[in-house]
Order: sequence, then structure tokens, then C-alpha cells
Amino acid sequence: MIQYQDSMRKEDLENIIKEQGNLKNLPNNDLVSFLESLTDEFELTKTNLINLTIYLDKIEELYNNVLKEYDNRAK
Repeated sequence: MIQYQDSMRKEDLENIIKEQGNLKNLPNNDLVSFLESLTDEFELTKTNLINLTIYLDKIEELYNNVLKEYDNRAK
């Protein structure tokens, strides 16, 4: 089974979204923190999408194998 790492907390993402109009006034520490959080979230999401794609492909392959055997028996 596929395991997922924890993603960014909803509150953290909402805070970054809220601050988008105020980026020019934020200290560099906040900008660096946002960049690190968003980079981590992007990489995690990308990895999860790849893993889910592989999983979906395997499910489809298994389904097709079972369907083929079922159809062969029905003949």
C-alpha cells in the first residue's frame, strides 16, 4: 500500500496565501520560511502524484488481467 508523508498544515498554507499581497513588507526570514515550506510541499505533492499514478496503473493492469480471465471462462 502507498504511504504518504504529512503535508503542510492547512493553517500554514492559508497564512502564505493571506500574505501574498504583503510580500514586499515581510522580513526575509518569513520569505525564506515560505519558500522552504512551499518547496517541501511541492516535492511531496509531486512524489504523491507519481506514486498514485504508478498505483493506478497497477490497479488497471490487475483489473484487465482478471477481466481477461473472466471473459475466457465465459466463452
